[in-house]
Amino acid sequence: MDMVMNLGAASPVVIFTKSSCCISHSIETLIRSFGANPTIYELDRHSNGMKLEKALMELGCQPSVPAIFIGNELVGGANEIMSLNVRGKLKQLLIRATAIWGNVFQFAKGILLKYMGMCETLGLELVNQ
Repeated sequence: MDMVMNLGAASPVVIFTKSSCCISHSIETLIRSFGANPTIYELDRHSNGMKLEKALMELGCQPSVPAIFIGNELVGGANEIMSLNVRGKLKQLLIRATAIWGNVFQFAKGILLKYMGMCETLGLELVNQ
């Protein structure tokens, strides 16, 4: 179980899967659609795949794949991920886990606009180089 937890904590998003699992592929595609780059462990191709699968089942993953960790926590399987997505909570979870940047560009734009306003107020000229 420790091996699964350590691997699950090694990246903001970790998916345990099998190469032949179409549901796992769909979950991976969904997570990537937000801009995240999950670490993928294919149990049928991993040297410790059988041990990992047994540990996932001991953690309550039924079926064992896909099993998704986000932000060092086991979120669950496909049903949990789809439920989070339908409720609009998956993106926020990915942002909190630093798997995606979220609204960082809007934040940066806001800071830039405030800076430009301060320069204008102070009578400073912005120079474009």
